[in-house]
Formats: sequence, C-alpha cells, structure tokens
Amino acid sequence: MDIQDLQTPAFLADLDVMENNLKRAADAALKYQKQIWPMIKTHKSTELALLQKQYGCTGFLCGTLDEAEALAKAGLGPIMYAYPVASENAIRRVTALSKCCRLILRLDDPASAALVERYAQEEQITLDYTVIVDCGLHRFGVPPEEAGCFAENLRQFPHLCFKGISTHPGHVYASRTASAAAQYAQDECSALRTAKQSLLKKGFVPEIISSGSTPTFSYAIADENIQIYHPGNYIFCDYIQMSVGAAKEEDCALTVLSTIISHPREDLFLCDAGAKCLGLDQGAHGNTAITGYGYVIGHPELSVSGLSEEVGKIHVNGKTDLKTGDRIRIIPNHSCSSANLTSWLAGVRGNTVDHMICVDMRGNSTIKAPV
Repeated sequence: MDIQDLQTPAFLADLDVMENNLKRAADAALKYQKQIWPMIKTHKSTELALLQKQYGCTGFLCGTLDEAEALAKAGLGPIMYAYPVASENAIRRVTALSKCCRLILRLDDPASAALVERYAQEEQITLDYTVIVDCGLHRFGVPPEEAGCFAENLRQFPHLCFKGISTHPGHVYASRTASAAAQYAQDECSALRTAKQSLLKKGFVPEIISSGSTPTFSYAIADENIQIYHPGNYIFCDYIQMSVGAAKEEDCALTVLSTIISHPREDLFLCDAGAKCLGLDQGAHGNTAITGYGYVIGHPELSVSGLSEEVGKIHVNGKTDLKTGDRIRIIPNHSCSSANLTSWLAGVRGNTVDHMICVDMRGNSTIKAPV
C-alpha cells in the first residue's frame, strides 16, 4: 500500500530512519563498552522494544507499570522503573513483577521506601533499587552529595537492596543549541561522580550507575562512571530534538500524515491533524525555541500555528504552492506525546506501508471494571 492510500490523519513510523537511529546509538555504546536500557514510554510498543533489543539494548526503563508488565509478559528485561511508588496498588504490582523478572526500583524518599519495605516484607521478597540523584532538573532525586547518607538511611529496610544510582538530565530540554546540551551533559556526569564519591565514603559500591536523555547521550557516552544509558526519544526524534541540536530532519522517524481540508484565507490553511495527533507540547522544561506545534516537511514557508482537537491551523509565511486536498507530513514537537495518542503506527519504507505497528502499552493503570 502507498502512504497516499492511507486515511488521514495517520501516524507514520519510518522503519529505515528508526533502524538507523538505533544502529547509531548501538555503535556508540559498543565503542565505549556501555549498555543502553532505553526509556520505552517514547513508543509504548512491544514490537519496537523487541527491535531495540535486536539492536543491542540489554534492558529497559519504563515510565508506567503497564509498560513494565507488558515487557515482563514478552520476556524482555531487566526492567528499571523510573519513578518511586507509594500507593498500595502500585507497590503490589511491583512485588508481583519482581517475582517474574528482574526489576529495579528507583527511590528518593524514605517515606515511600518504608511503604515498599512493608509490602516486600509481607511478600517475603527483596526488591532492588537505585537512588535517584538530582543532576539539575529539580524534580525527583536527592542532592548528589547526599546520596551516601540516603542509602545509609535505607539500611533500616532489610527487604530493599541497594544497587546503585540513577539520574535524568531532563532540564537539557531548556537548551537551544548543541553546545548548550553538551554543558548539561557535563553537569549530568559531574553529579553522578559526586554521588558515587558520597556513596563510597559510606561504604556503598554502586553496581549500577545509570542516566540518560537523547540530547545528552552523545556527549555523556564516554563518561568513566556511567555504565547504563536511558535515551528514549532517540528511536523517533522530533522537532524538539531538532531545536536542541540533537537531531536533523532526516533523523525524525515519526510523522503525522495530514490532508489540507480548507483554505479560508490567503495566509491560512486548515488540516485534519489537531491536538489529538500532534499534542500541545511545546517543551516541558522551558524550551523557547519552539513556537508552533510541529514542523511541516518540505515546506519552510508553513508553520503549525494553532490546534483544536481535530484541526490544525497552518499559517503561510511568504509564497506557497499548497492547495486544498494536498497532503503534508508533520514532525511533531514531541514524538512521545504523539505516539501515545494512537493505537497503531504505519511502519513505512519510503512511500510504501510495510506493516502496522501496534502501540500496545498506552494505559496508565490496569484495573478491572466493576461487575
């Protein structure tokens, strides 16, 4: 099937571009003898997780327990869960997961650690964890210099087993250039070096030192301390990655195919891809380089200036040959958000649809409907 035969809006995943992105990261990891455990919230697809494994990934980082359970069901692991757990439901799901796969938690709060300890003791299991270190995002994490004290505090919990430290330099998305992203990577590496020294002073030898983001990956890959990297967006890339200098247009695998459905005035077209395809993300951590809601491939004169739920506003800056009925391909600002808005991606090679890819991990929590 030709992509022009698809109904729009449609989500396209360029298989050649994805494979090239994965190979580039795998080659870097092999060169420096490092491991990649990608953050799979980007694609939420068992098929694409298997593809990542094919390209050398040796573990996975999950953003939801649904993702972790799907990976465990597929026999993929080890699995690290990115965020602390504190509700009874989440902790019971974690304890169940730990019985069927290698699971590593992340902790930064003694109170949540105490809750996990209670249920681990009840189940008579030991749960592995890494200490979350704040490397500048100021979201989760203990200050690097306090990592040792935090781990020492958790010695009181015999059913929690210290494995190392983890961080996420998400504040890199405030950068607007590759050189700025490189500085964030230096901060990332420095924070983990400080945290490691803090741990060693308290008698803790970290087995795992993990970190990562797509923009800092190429700068941090040679770090002497980090062993495991967690890029997520690298499989697709997007307009935000382009804005921070981490990707070029040809590196962006995920696009939204859309039809121009109206031309109400000279400088405005309307397309059939709105917020339910492209999302409203303009950069979660203050990236002022993003001014619209996507990048229209092959049309530098166009900008996606506004979105309603099902419709996108396409403004014209200059002259264009666009007309009603034409199709355009839009690189989303944030591919993770867009992939979470669909159950299927059309895997394409060139202009041919190769096969459909199921996005099978989109839920936020698994519950049974009342009888």
